[in-house]
Amino acid sequence: MSIARRIGLGLVFAFFLIGGIAHFAYAAAEISIIPPYVPYPRVVNAFVGVCELLGAAGLLLPFSRRAAGVGLILLAIAVTPANVFMLQHAERYPDVPVWLLVARLPAQLLLLMLIGWSSGVRSKRNAADR
Repeated sequence: MSIARRIGLGLVFAFFLIGGIAHFAYAAAEISIIPPYVPYPRVVNAFVGVCELLGAAGLLLPFSRRAAGVGLILLAIAVTPANVFMLQHAERYPDVPVWLLVARLPAQLLLLMLIGWSSGVRSKRNAADR
């Protein structure tokens, strides 16, 4: 695996490790961005946090890296409505600049690409083999 890919993998790992911990350490803040049409927001928040932590751990192991990458891509897509909800209701989050809420959407696309590239999802060969 190239140094660039290792750095990318480390960034993805750190992003989801910190994010997963945040779902528990800052549960109230995380729950506040879940759109109201999503049932059982506390359960959803805990579930997403666990998935983020499991996905981060899966990235560390060569035999599970690609599967973890697929799971994290699907998870990132699944939580996109929360990012859109925050942007649509920016007045509820006065401590977050609107430009940052706007920037999150294209940043999410970059994150998806980084997950796919660094975990080997976009390759026919396993990322661990490089």
